[in-house]
Amino acid sequence: MDLTTNWRKIRTHFNKSFSSNFHVSIASIASDGNPTVTPIGSMFLNDNQAGFYFEKFTSKLQESKKKNICVLGVNSRSFFWISSLFKGRFSKNPGIKLYGELGVKRKATPKEISRLNRRMKLTNGLKGNTYLWKNMEYVREIKFTKAEEINLGKMTKDI
Repeated sequence: MDLTTNWRKIRTHFNKSFSSNFHVSIASIASDGNPTVTPIGSMFLNDNQAGFYFEKFTSKLQESKKKNICVLGVNSRSFFWISSLFKGRFSKNPGIKLYGELGVKRKATPKEISRLNRRMKLTNGLKGNTYLWKNMEYVREIKFTKAEEINLGKMTKDI
């Protein structure tokens, strides 16, 4: 899957993934050399094959010696899966992996904070929202280098 040509499709897929999961999974290698996966509910994709996430609870990503990561976004909407299972095929790929490199940690811009607040608006006022997404100050940039659709055999063959 070409990253540049399909970037709009990738962004649409990740938006659907967030709306059905409230997170993506970021895989990296921890400082002890073991693989680790971190759920991130605050990752955003920009227009330029790059993105960022708010860094608050990401201790394993911060410890990582290597900055290479893989982000998995899965569209988990029940109707999407049930109808696909009924038909025996997916109309769109249910998962996309993005490979990239972590960039610098920096102070979030007002625009980035606004994007987070818009995404979390549905849960605003809930105790968990305050705990998880209040006082988000820092973001970590990500530059993506490769995209790959997941392969589920016959179910994804004709996409």
